[in-house]
Order: sequence, then structure tokens, then C-alpha cells
Amino acid sequence: MSDIKFGMELPLFIPDTSLSAAKEFAKIVGYSGGGRFENHSQARAQGLPGALLPGIMSMGYLTRVIHEWAPSGTIQHIDTIFRAPILADHKHIISAVVTDIDEENSVIVLDLSIKNLKAETRVFGTATISIPKF
Repeated sequence: MSDIKFGMELPLFIPDTSLSAAKEFAKIVGYSGGGRFENHSQARAQGLPGALLPGIMSMGYLTRVIHEWAPSGTIQHIDTIFRAPILADHKHIISAVVTDIDEENSVIVLDLSIKNLKAETRVFGTATISIPKF
């Protein structure tokens, strides 16, 4: 915990937001068949701006960022707000920053965000992580 500082930024992460990744993920979790995660034209026909990444895929990427930074940490709680869809085949950047440190209980809070290359926030939230004492 001593090396974790308030305001510390975790390494940026660029998730795989390709249509093929969205399609494969949708198939694995049982979301396939409707086109919104698999085909830009079908998604547009449904009134969407294009094929989307499933929301739980985004949350999976957020947890990956946390566990790559603190592999022995445990995510106690993660809360996200989806402000806008994450479009497949558009690059996005995940960032996180330490916003609270409870040294006595070995718990930290992170602010998380997923932004597109126009710096528009698509998803944001917080995560509470317990870090084991060594």
C-alpha cells in the first residue's frame, strides 16, 4: 500500500473493440443473433449508430485493468454508468486514477473511464479494491 498514492494514474489500456471481438463475446454470453453486436448494418437498422460492444464486455475490460495493476487485489465493488454506447471498430482508451486510500483497512478507490479518441466519456465509474497486506 505504501507505493500507492492519491492521484496515481494506472497505465492506460486500449481494449480490443473490434467487431470480431464484440461478435465473439456476444456469442459466448448468449447475446448473439440480434445483430446489434455482430453487424453494423443490422445495428443501424435497429436505430443504433453501429454495432456495439456489450456492456458487460466493457466491465470485463475495466476489471482487467484493475487486476493487471493489482493482481493480488480483490474487487469489492465496481459501479459503472454507461453514458453512451461503445461502438465496435472504434478505438477507446481506459484510464483509472486512485481517488481514495484507506491504509488502515488496506482499501483503495479508483475512478474509471472509457473514452473514445475524441475524448468523449462513454463509460465511467468507481471501483473499491482491497489490497492484501504483506
